[in-house]
Amino acid sequence: MVEHVIKIDRERCIGCGMCKKDCAAHNIEMRNGMPYVITDDCIQCGHCVAVCPKEAISIGGYEEALPVQTKETRLDPAQVLDVIRFRRTVRQFQDKAVPAEVLEQILEAGRLTHTAKNLRDVSFVVLDKEKDKFEGMAVKLFRRIKPFAGLFSSMVRRNQVDDHFFFFHAPLVIVIVAKDRTNGVLAAQNMEFVAEAGGLGVLFSGFFASAVNVSNKIKKALGIPKGKKAAAVLVLGYPKVKYHRAVPREKIDVKYL
Repeated sequence: MVEHVIKIDRERCIGCGMCKKDCAAHNIEMRNGMPYVITDDCIQCGHCVAVCPKEAISIGGYEEALPVQTKETRLDPAQVLDVIRFRRTVRQFQDKAVPAEVLEQILEAGRLTHTAKNLRDVSFVVLDKEKDKFEGMAVKLFRRIKPFAGLFSSMVRRNQVDDHFFFFHAPLVIVIVAKDRTNGVLAAQNMEFVAEAGGLGVLFSGFFASAVNVSNKIKKALGIPKGKKAAAVLVLGYPKVKYHRAVPREKIDVKYL
């Protein structure tokens, strides 16, 4: 296993103390005007690396070169709200493959998502060639439990569990796996934005995530390790339907204290 150790280049460091001020773990102290790491037992969130104006701090064991922010990128708030306002869950997909470069951008959005305590526990299973096999396993499971679930839900009773009940003929599915479900859901949200920016429609399949988490057989076939679960499932493809307007919502429920 690669060891990630925080290193401080004394020749580059100017002793500004920004790393100490911004350290969430309070793991940096100043001695004689210079920063020192107190212990290697650190969450390694990377704030010290990002905030250093002189590139004097690094974390060893990583292969990628770190991009430098030369100008701030800010999204237009009104445009972001419109993306949220007009998005619909898509269940009708074109018979059209998702390009590899679009998939890579979606996965990159998941990889870059912040995690609680810098746990970095999120991983991904892409269902492409074997998608039908895993959908079939989940369909078989749901057909067994549907009569019991239908006793409590009229929507379940009305739904027919056909061979494409989960993925709706979509070309691509991403199972987002995590120890902490919140981390996986945060990654899924960022991935959804990038997917829609690439022209894709998105369905969050809670049914398939449930099937994975209750079936050791499906979990094992997907290669999900012990201690992790399916936090979210994104069903992706180019939409075969166009929505023309937003839908009504209740007024906001908020308190200012």
